[in-house]
Amino acid sequence: METLKNSPAMKVISDMDVKLTDRFVSYLLQFATFKSLKIHCKFLEISCDGIAWLCTWVAFIWLINSKNLYQMQVNMLLGLLLDIVVVAVLKALVRRRRPAVVKDALVIGPDKFSFPSGHASRAFYILIFFTKLHTLPVVFWMPMTAWAVSVVISRLILKRHFILDVSAGALIGICEALFIGLIWISEETAASLLGLITEDESV
Repeated sequence: METLKNSPAMKVISDMDVKLTDRFVSYLLQFATFKSLKIHCKFLEISCDGIAWLCTWVAFIWLINSKNLYQMQVNMLLGLLLDIVVVAVLKALVRRRRPAVVKDALVIGPDKFSFPSGHASRAFYILIFFTKLHTLPVVFWMPMTAWAVSVVISRLILKRHFILDVSAGALIGICEALFIGLIWISEETAASLLGLITEDESV
């Protein structure tokens, strides 16, 4: 892995990615729409944080005790856990440094590695989950798509990632959603799992 990482071909790809990212972000910030997006980048960062999503989802499962939601809750939780593991393993293997060091004392994280983008993978996993697996009404599709794309762009504007990082992240998130669709946990199994977690025999 270290040899591949330091190979001339990988260095060329990495250098091109850095230059392309800088040019792309500079181009975007010429437009008022993306300048306004820059103001909301911190919110977008928090809105797709892995720990925040995991904790919020566990709380949602604990507080909203409805048999109609068990299957969706368990499958979404499984995907969130899968995403954290996949991204953590890939970051540990690739060990690509971020474009800039985070100097904001109020920011918890992010970790120091850049590839792939966990925010991008999570945003697209959630998008595909709620548009293809547990389908929400169509009226929510456009706002969710706008949110997912905005999260990805915000990672570039905040200099948390390069284009290759977020592209890989988005692809991983889509693959994770497709995988969850393949192993989709049944309603009965989901109810049994939640019964074990909550120790509620009525589940």
